[in-house]
Amino acid sequence: MTRIASRVSQLNGEGALAVYSRAKELERQGRSIIHLELGEPDFHPAAPVVDALRSAVAAGRDRYCSTRGVSALREAIADYLKRTRSVDATGEQVIVAPGCKMALSLAMMALIEPGDEVLYPDPSFPIYPSFARGLGATAVSYGLEEKNKFQPDVNEITRKITPRTTVLIFNSPNNPTGTVFSDEVLRRLAGLATKHDLWVMADEIYARILFSGEYKSIRSLPGMAERTVIIDGFSKSFAMTGWRLGYAVAPVEVIDAMDLLVLNTFTCAAEFTQVAAIEALRDSTNAVEAMVAEYRKRRDLFVAGLNQIPGFRCQVPDGAFYAWVSIEDTGLSAEEVQKLLLEEAGVAGIAGAAFGLGGKNYLRFSLVSARNLLEEALERVLRVSVRWRAAVSR
Repeated sequence: MTRIASRVSQLNGEGALAVYSRAKELERQGRSIIHLELGEPDFHPAAPVVDALRSAVAAGRDRYCSTRGVSALREAIADYLKRTRSVDATGEQVIVAPGCKMALSLAMMALIEPGDEVLYPDPSFPIYPSFARGLGATAVSYGLEEKNKFQPDVNEITRKITPRTTVLIFNSPNNPTGTVFSDEVLRRLAGLATKHDLWVMADEIYARILFSGEYKSIRSLPGMAERTVIIDGFSKSFAMTGWRLGYAVAPVEVIDAMDLLVLNTFTCAAEFTQVAAIEALRDSTNAVEAMVAEYRKRRDLFVAGLNQIPGFRCQVPDGAFYAWVSIEDTGLSAEEVQKLLLEEAGVAGIAGAAFGLGGKNYLRFSLVSARNLLEEALERVLRVSVRWRAAVSR
């Protein structure tokens, strides 16, 4: 008899992938689909990064390498964080993994015990509560609500801290809302972490995709370097999704624990992708700046258009590349609107409950298609909105 470990039943999948599968099925039937469901940039890595990869493979950099990552990359990451977000770290405080998800998973395995309570934002990346439950912990949500401009209510978080709380997770800029946590919120979260002796896992994968101002990392605040784990990677800022390369920055004792987990799981990330990643961090062609400038144009175009659609309401995101749209005034559920848009309009978005109960009245669209396709998507959605306009006008 086949027996599956009970921890697997505590995990959940990602709604974006289910919608993507249906969208691809419709395409095979000859339908025109505009893909706004996946958080995958439509850009590709800059030419020098691709050239560096070719050279690394040609030079035989395809062998086993250090479990912690190539030392030159780890040092380059530390320099990059100092340059782009004023984070002081050393190469020995960095560990490289095949993807940001894996870096997150290693950190959670290293720091979370069965019976612990883990605080995470709702809505947010669904892997946070999923993997916490898989480790035998209790995932405790705190809300990101529209009335607060999707900033966390620190008083709510304070009320939810118990003697069993060990970890606070957050993602800024946030997926799916695009919210960048304010300096005041970060300061208060740091105060809570210090007072209650919590680990903070700061998912900073979208830190470079910021539409105004400079990024503030909670690790840079006084006393936070010793209790913060930064999770980041190359998928979003450098458009290297399929390269599977992420990293964590943490105190050395946490890196040591994560390194032992690497040794017992995947051994190492591919060396040739790490060599190319060093070139990505140099960003000699200013590819990141150009990409963010294009995302800003897409954001301005698409959010303005969404707010012209009856029943839709969308706050302007401060970062990342998502539009988080309230559909509450349509009189339909988000799942119904998602299905109508995909099946009748050929526009793929995600019903917000995929990101937590706080998203039940929202849709997420990714700004990962060219502006002409975003304009076409808006026209298609406007045509389909006739299905709910009567409810809006009542």
